[in-house]
Amino acid sequence: MTTTGERADILELLRAHRGFLRHTVQNLSEEQARSRPTKSELCLGGLIKHVTAVERNWADFIRNGRKFDAYDEAAFAEQAATFRMTDEDTLEALLADYDEVARNTDEIVETLPDLDLAHQLPEAPWDAEKGKRWTVRRVLLHIAAETAQHAGHADIIRETIDGQKTMG
Repeated sequence: MTTTGERADILELLRAHRGFLRHTVQNLSEEQARSRPTKSELCLGGLIKHVTAVERNWADFIRNGRKFDAYDEAAFAEQAATFRMTDEDTLEALLADYDEVARNTDEIVETLPDLDLAHQLPEAPWDAEKGKRWTVRRVLLHIAAETAQHAGHADIIRETIDGQKTMG
């Protein structure tokens, strides 16, 4: 399928930032993927895991609407856990999961009939506007922004580990 126009632009944006993030974990050992070489609690494997969870949840939002009504302590704890690699997590498995989620999101971009479809967001403590709705287009741009932000975090962590830079 050939995708053109706005949808092609969205796919290019998503794929570029996913590529930057994936680049940060090339040729790493499991130990390096788990390491926290900066003052941050972030590790490279955890960033891959987090971005995967975020993209999966937003794709589910696009297809099914919101799955809860408000953020609570359990939601925050679940979100925080996405940044950590468990003993069972491997970088290879995290990347395979990320690839699957990316394919699903790309399929949404390519096939969803209307990017103006919108769902109401759950209430959030940082947003006073109740009843706010996001279109599919807005959600996809948010996924790209979130991925870009965490690719930057990952680049700093990788450079701290062994000097590799994504760009430059």
